[in-house]
Amino acid sequence: MTDSSALDPEDRKIVTLARSARARNAVPEGAAVRDDTGRTYVAGTVDLPSLKLSALRTAVAMAVASGAASLEAAAVVTDAEAVPAEDLAAVADL
Repeated sequence: MTDSSALDPEDRKIVTLARSARARNAVPEGAAVRDDTGRTYVAGTVDLPSLKLSALRTAVAMAVASGAASLEAAAVVTDAEAVPAEDLAAVADL
């Protein structure tokens, strides 16, 4: 866990967006990513019978679908002790 007060304003912004997505949608986790142009993509956990995605994977998918070439930053707000390696790999892929 990172203390958001130690982050620069742009990084604090994506933490706030991730926290807001989690609260607004009452989902287990919220995530936000920022692409290389400064655009942000915010998502919550997707838990449908036919589709299950973590918040981070959903945010990455939204960035990819919008044409992002790379990511500058990512934030996840969750009660889990760690972000799964598969989620981190999705960020690294972009």
